[in-house]
Amino acid sequence: MQYLTETVSFVNSIVWGPLMLILILGTGLYLMAGLYLMPLRRIGYSFKLLWQGRQTSGEGDIAPFNALMTSLSATIGTGNIAGVATAIFLGGPGALFWMWCTALVGMATKYAEAVLAVKYREVDGYGHHIGGPMFYIKNGLRSYWAWLGTCFALFGALAGFGIGNTIQANSVADVINDTFAISHMATGFIIAILAALVLIGGIERIASVAGKLVPLMAVAYLCAGMLILLLNIETLPGAFSLIFTHAFTPVAATGGFAGAAVWAAIRFGVARGIFSNEAGLGSAPIAHAAAGTDSPVRQGNIAMLGTFIDTIIICSITGLVIITSGAWTGGETGASLSSAAFEHSLPGYGRYIVTIGLSVFAFTTILGWSFYSEKCVEYLLGERGIRPFRVLWIIAIPIGATANLDFMWLVADTLNALMAIPNLIALILLSPVVFRLTKDYFDQQ
Repeated sequence: MQYLTETVSFVNSIVWGPLMLILILGTGLYLMAGLYLMPLRRIGYSFKLLWQGRQTSGEGDIAPFNALMTSLSATIGTGNIAGVATAIFLGGPGALFWMWCTALVGMATKYAEAVLAVKYREVDGYGHHIGGPMFYIKNGLRSYWAWLGTCFALFGALAGFGIGNTIQANSVADVINDTFAISHMATGFIIAILAALVLIGGIERIASVAGKLVPLMAVAYLCAGMLILLLNIETLPGAFSLIFTHAFTPVAATGGFAGAAVWAAIRFGVARGIFSNEAGLGSAPIAHAAAGTDSPVRQGNIAMLGTFIDTIIICSITGLVIITSGAWTGGETGASLSSAAFEHSLPGYGRYIVTIGLSVFAFTTILGWSFYSEKCVEYLLGERGIRPFRVLWIIAIPIGATANLDFMWLVADTLNALMAIPNLIALILLSPVVFRLTKDYFDQQ
């Protein structure tokens, strides 16, 4: 196990090196510039489209609103609670600043992904609309780039078992064991049974469940977080000072915090930001490709809200609660740090808020990622691979619930980067298509 951990750590240090951070942020900045800051200028218009998107307006399997909820079900999860806490524990308060930067440029990345996913989607043997990076690579680029699509599908199928399955089950089992003293294995089996009941219904049932659970839980979590920030309002200026100061200067060791260099703030802020909002990974466009829409640009505008809601709103609440409470210096990490921060401000209630929030968020993430990885498997093996994949997916949940958390985070981080590389290359090569479609759409408006 030690040899395996060391090997994955070595690969992780390469794929999450400076070149990867430049590729992720650089692609987002390039797309944002090419779109003339449209994702930031049109955010109000995007929320209007989201409200209208409760009903389908073209060919597709699910409503545009539910496509975003499915995407959010996969992104709002462990990353928003445990991931933010881990970033602050490893990189200091400044890591939250770099999460924000990743999200702002990631809005352009997420927009481009969804535009291309709808533009180049296909219909499978069951009559379902399928798309994503593997399809816009296959249908949008020349044939000699097809291997990139295969690489993405392979990494996506494997990554799902890390970022979207075992690590979610592990985090839920850990926090439920701490709060309610329920064994990890029991929690894993309960999640597996509930997930199996939903997966039988395919994307329609996943989207239906996500469309109800995600908004409800997100609003409840945000209300609890806002209440804590109001109770600690006098510490907010100091928290923002820590965030902006330590984004560019090292933070010294204090209490249970070991200290962190600026590079750590950047690395873990960007890595956990990508883990949370998945901009650049290429996962979200797989859900948006199923949307019933008559315009790739309309769905792109709705899709980019996922990054804004996930990181700028929900991750910020978690991060600010952790910093204002002072819990980040206590030596805790992951979901335990978030739980300690909430409990500090809302004694007797805080840890239950984190436990329930993490459980629901992680469960919906398992559902959303099951669809992503399933479509990657379908791309590689055809429809015959769907049923065996679903069986393996359910089996992996209780296994992940009892696994080592540190190792699972390491594997998830590594697979995230491997997924992102072919997708980011495709986004850069197909960016002229995104720019042209966007210009034509808004010229008509």
